[in-house]
Amino acid sequence: MAAITEEPKNRTARVDDNAAPENERTLLVFDLAGEHCGLDVNLVREIVHVPPRITRVPNAPHYVRGVINLRGTVIPVLDCVIKMGGGHTEHTNETRIVVAEFEGIQFGVLVDAVREVRTVADSLIESGDSARSTSSIGDDYILGVAKMDDGRLIVLIDLAALFEIEELIEEDN
Repeated sequence: MAAITEEPKNRTARVDDNAAPENERTLLVFDLAGEHCGLDVNLVREIVHVPPRITRVPNAPHYVRGVINLRGTVIPVLDCVIKMGGGHTEHTNETRIVVAEFEGIQFGVLVDAVREVRTVADSLIESGDSARSTSSIGDDYILGVAKMDDGRLIVLIDLAALFEIEELIEEDN
């Protein structure tokens, strides 16, 4: 037999009708070249371990590490650090490929480590213009910087600008 319980009668909920809901973003937070970086989670399709072999592609741009076969789909793997002018970094046990999709194009991005999925209030994010001096990441690739309560800064990456995805879309059409 199911027990019937009563709600306490002294419990009241107050709603402030004047309070505007704060806009938030959900970010995948990862490490990249010594920075905490964030990417809109809506762009992320999945996160995979780096396979033992990434197949090189002849005449590909220098930042394209190669391609992988992900359950029958060939995915190009792009290296943000190389694209931003850094050197080749060695993979560790924490290195991952973040598979993203933008305008129907899927690609993988090498990251040093995936840390968390975090919701960040827009009020904690400074625009890219005012935040560029806080990061070693190229100015053209920053959407903004989230200043977290614990003192961390999360650099919001503009993948479309970083890898010139708009140009790739135009070339495909």
